[in-house]
Amino acid sequence: MSDNISMIPSMAISASALDAEMKRMEVIANNIANANTVSGPDGKVFQRKEIVFATKLADAIKYGDVEGGIAGVEVKGIINDNRAPRTVYKPGHPNADKNGYVSMPDINPVEEMVDMMSATRSYEANLAAIKSAKSMAQAALGIGK
Repeated sequence: MSDNISMIPSMAISASALDAEMKRMEVIANNIANANTVSGPDGKVFQRKEIVFATKLADAIKYGDVEGGIAGVEVKGIINDNRAPRTVYKPGHPNADKNGYVSMPDINPVEEMVDMMSATRSYEANLAAIKSAKSMAQAALGIGK
């Protein structure tokens, strides 16, 4: 490891978390927007999406690049939630089956809003960490005056 003390890696870690949480908020917003979507371009019922995070530190250790400052979080992928669609009785709907039921995505707006609040709080916490690192760096630079 380097003998130099640097706050840049801590800012980079928090910045990677900001990017990841922003993507998480986009996925949640997409879920909410499509909560009542009966069918997509492929003709199938919209499926709720979930985001998968992974640590960059594990990859850095695996490839022996810990000193390179590679750490943080990354989005590994966006996966479909495998919940079965819910059926709603709407006999006059154009997509209704012969019994009058329409398949709708199984998206709970309350669950999505709780996820959104969690993502927002995580985003705010990482933003506060960046601000703290910045103020510590400014205070350290002020010591020499």
